[in-house]
Amino acid sequence: MNLPPVRRAFADLSVGQVHYAECGDASAPAVLLLHQSPRSWAEYREVLPLLGRRYRAIAMDTVGFGDSAPPPWPPSIERWAGVAAELLDALAIERAHVVGHHTGGVIAVELAASFAHKVGAVVLSSTPYTDEAFRIARQKRPPIDAVEHKDDGAHLVQMWRNRQGFYPPGRPELLQAFVLDGLKASGDIEGGHRAVASYRMEDRLGRVTQPVLLIRAPQDPFAAPHAAELAEHLPDARIVDIEGGMVPLPDQLPDAFASAVLDFLEGLQ
Repeated sequence: MNLPPVRRAFADLSVGQVHYAECGDASAPAVLLLHQSPRSWAEYREVLPLLGRRYRAIAMDTVGFGDSAPPPWPPSIERWAGVAAELLDALAIERAHVVGHHTGGVIAVELAASFAHKVGAVVLSSTPYTDEAFRIARQKRPPIDAVEHKDDGAHLVQMWRNRQGFYPPGRPELLQAFVLDGLKASGDIEGGHRAVASYRMEDRLGRVTQPVLLIRAPQDPFAAPHAAELAEHLPDARIVDIEGGMVPLPDQLPDAFASAVLDFLEGLQ
């Protein structure tokens, strides 16, 4: 199968340089992909070409992650959404469909709520519903990615082990990709998780009027239970399960993930 090439570039935005990767015809409808924390655009490395056959697919590095500039402010869902809108402007994209996974899904909600004129359809993959109950529960949960640095590098193994139970067995390359991205994060590796934990989604979902697809990874214990909650607040949304899906869904099962997104977008036409 001939797939379009992935191109990487930087955009000069108000926060500094923001890195992104894109694939597909620049004249095609745009799809913006937003990653989980503390990952980067690489979470969508194999998804991009699959979407790029029909769309202009763009995966950005959230400020503070990947190769994007460190944030000049504390991690914030609202500010990250503002930067995403700024990137669309810089690329002369008037309107884009938005796909977000985990933290990226929360950013997608805010982007759709605050910049409705820029957002077509929304795909929320493994996205939590961050209401008051969620915020209280998160305050009691210990950090998963923050580890104490050791002179012998033992903290690298600890990062791996902390996530291992939420990743499929026999796929060490997925954990390696996580560790590499985690090491590149600017400042606090838990910043993305804290931003999610403080976001008042219950105040924002009513402003999301775009078509919504909820992708559920049944074996993701952090996010799978939230799909039904989100559906209650987004009555026109539908849920699609990707069997076997776990926390690293986009790079774990890129074909199934891309197919779910494409089927949804094509169904809107």
